Amino acid sequence: MGTMLVTTLLTYFVIRYDWRYPLVLCVLGTAFFAVIDGAFFAAAANKIADGGWFPLVLGGAMFGLMWTWRHGREALLTRLRDASPPLAGLLTSLYADPPPRVEGTAVFLTSSPEATPNAFLHSLKHYKVVHAQNVFLTIELDSVPWVAAEARVQCEPLNASCWRVVAHYGFMEQPDATLALELCAPHGLPVNPMEVSYFLSREKLVLGTAEGGAARWRDRIFAAMARNAGSVTDYFNLPANRVVELGTRVEL
Repeated sequence: MGTMLVTTLLTYFVIRYDWRYPLVLCVLGTAFFAVIDGAFFAAAANKIADGGWFPLVLGGAMFGLMWTWRHGREALLTRLRDASPPLAGLLTSLYADPPPRVEGTAVFLTSSPEATPNAFLHSLKHYKVVHAQNVFLTIELDSVPWVAAEARVQCEPLNASCWRVVAHYGFMEQPDATLALELCAPHGLPVNPMEVSYFLSREKLVLGTAEGGAARWRDRIFAAMARNAGSVTDYFNLPANRVVELGTRVEL
């Protein structure tokens, strides 16, 4: 009954903001079905004390974990973006006096197309070289089930053989970074799969004393979830023998 009631409430946003029906019609239609579902929900509420509390507690716990993960990821990405210089400005200053180049293509996965990936900064710090071709790849999940093939990738040339690539996938699709790179050839970015190195940034989360953050218990839960999260290499279908992970320490 709770599922039916929530579904009815969510229907309002579909018919109002997606189908763009008049406001009065949306409110009246939603209210009509909400009253019916609410009556069924109230009739079943007397079962809460007789074991019905267990699925409610279980559902609440799952919601709490999902909410903690989303809030923690947003805070983490915001902190990383704030600490990273803008990509365009950094490339301009870097190639004014460029470091030595090595053959091949380096692909740096980043959550923000405008910010410099931490993996790129750490690569420069440790190796002190840049590849002949550098691709800054962002994979975005759009709010549609499927993305048309012609809208899959967006390629933007930067300076000195650097490219910004944004690959779009729907929430019903499995992101595939290697396939996205193959689709860049018609845009003027040929990529040889045997000459590609994928650079990832692995964040090590530590609990600190930063003010304005989440409650300490929620930070601990998020840190534990992050340690047990699935592999980015598997999720984006990256060849494991061509992935380089560079660690960075992030204080929560």
